[in-house]
Amino acid sequence: MPLIPSGRALLDPEAILRDAGLQLDMRYADLGAGTLGHFVLPATQIVGPIGKVYAVDILKSALQSIESRAQLEGVTNLETLWGDVDRKGGVKIKDGLLDLASFVNIGHLLVKSDTPIQEALRIVRKGGRVLVVDWDPQAGSLLVSQEHRVSLQDVRTRLEANGFLFVRAFTAGPQHWGLLFKRP
Repeated sequence: MPLIPSGRALLDPEAILRDAGLQLDMRYADLGAGTLGHFVLPATQIVGPIGKVYAVDILKSALQSIESRAQLEGVTNLETLWGDVDRKGGVKIKDGLLDLASFVNIGHLLVKSDTPIQEALRIVRKGGRVLVVDWDPQAGSLLVSQEHRVSLQDVRTRLEANGFLFVRAFTAGPQHWGLLFKRP
């Protein structure tokens, strides 16, 4: 039976976040954080005790799971927020507060609607960045269905059409692509 990679073998969130420019004392939000907090927990270490990390998800059970892990690890600079990125004003973060926001494995929402992109535009400060990481449709994998895979170009087109400036594309892992944008 072939080995199916998972966790850091698929994505190294610390390396990706540092490469996206996340640093000490910054404010970061993972929009659609998921149950594991795969990006938010490493981010709490990067931003340090003065920085702030927000885990945003529509599933309260996912946020409870992240809160439990954070409590076990003694994390004090993380706030979980119930929010709907697919609704205008659905993310309860102050306008222009964030240095970096990310969408990980939810690119299908970005090509379906401009609302999540507009929410990111609202909460990221001028000059701040947005990171998008998603499954590569060309990579063969049984881990995620093809209908939840989107092309890097489709996502890039949508973010640029909504006012973000393209910074660069990169390989985020053996099954993922990444895009980095800047808010003008």
